[in-house]
Amino acid sequence: MKCDLTGKVALVTGAAGGIGQALARSFASNGARVVYADIHLEAAEACASLVPGAFAVKMDVADEASVEAAMAEILARAGRLDILANNAGINTMAHRVNIDEFPLAEWERIIRVDLTGLYLVSRAAIPLLRKAGASRIINIASVLGIVPARLQCAFVAAKAGVVNLTRSMAMELGPQGILTNCVAPGSILTESTQKLFYGEDGKFSQKVEGLLAHIPLGRPGTCEEIAHAVLFLAAPESSYINGAILPVDGGWLAGYIRDF
Repeated sequence: MKCDLTGKVALVTGAAGGIGQALARSFASNGARVVYADIHLEAAEACASLVPGAFAVKMDVADEASVEAAMAEILARAGRLDILANNAGINTMAHRVNIDEFPLAEWERIIRVDLTGLYLVSRAAIPLLRKAGASRIINIASVLGIVPARLQCAFVAAKAGVVNLTRSMAMELGPQGILTNCVAPGSILTESTQKLFYGEDGKFSQKVEGLLAHIPLGRPGTCEEIAHAVLFLAAPESSYINGAILPVDGGWLAGYIRDF
């Protein structure tokens, strides 16, 4: 997909990771100046160095002071902000247990990054987005924020929060010229899922057949396919889309596909 983002500044959180890198590359290839924000500054700088005009900032989305400092740096270096892609997020593979066994510290860590972090970044970015006008916020949730899975209580709660927070933001910010939408990925082939699920020696490779049985297309998605959806919502042509939740999941949420 191609659109004209010339003159726009796009901030991607979690930009050093697979989906984040794809989002940043997509924005840059369509003319935007990209800010790579990540808690791992060296990794973000390495990615940004490959993209003309891009730069990196250190941002821990779960820390208010870190977010505010990064936003001040963005204003100083870029002078504006037009697009915010709230991509940073975490999950856990170490605690796939019932809610009564789920550690409180792990619950608080995931909620803090996946939901509170999105709130903190959005809150700090809104004054810049409002000033730019015709701006966009695209939140990355998950299909599990729409239809939950077992043994992931913190992640599904956080991503469900992102879904409804997106709708609330759309109502509040739309009249101010900021459109807010959400992309809900299904199973996506990233470096981590390759190691855990899709590699021959993956820790959970034996679960892949069951996972793919839920997906009509029978395969995981790619980071680039998520980036295409985000770019569509960031494009000037998507000027009447506000509060939408767009699953990019190969049909995962379309219905119950497995045989009885």
